[in-house]
Amino acid sequence: MSNWPEQDLKFMRMALVEAERAEQMGEVPVGAVLVMGSEVIATGHNRSVADHDPAGHAEIVALRKAAQVRQNYRLNGATLYVTLEPCTMCIAALAEARIARLVFGAYDARAGAAGSAIDLADSKVLQHRMEVNGGVMADECGQILKRFFAARR
Repeated sequence: MSNWPEQDLKFMRMALVEAERAEQMGEVPVGAVLVMGSEVIATGHNRSVADHDPAGHAEIVALRKAAQVRQNYRLNGATLYVTLEPCTMCIAALAEARIARLVFGAYDARAGAAGSAIDLADSKVLQHRMEVNGGVMADECGQILKRFFAARR
């Protein structure tokens, strides 16, 4: 039994579907869902290889789509659900977009910037801080990554 709110589980399941889409494309399987209130504004998955874009992380893809939908790069009050703890680039982008809450699945001890390797989400370096909730469906989110990298070895 999980202690996470049902809404967090619902949106993380959607993010896992996005991660599976990335995996089917041969991308590192990370997925993201951006929500305002209870409405999904945008989804995204890793597209760095497909788009020849070093910034093609799931979080950036979802932020770009949401900004277009909202016609504003500020996404005040939004929550981003992502299957893997964001890197430094993504945390900085989330701060620029003024994301209110970040919910992630698997921790990334090597490159996670929301508390694992570094904590930029609560840093004075960035002009915005967000609520961070990590470990939602961590096992499921970690398994898809383990499976992907095991198949590559």
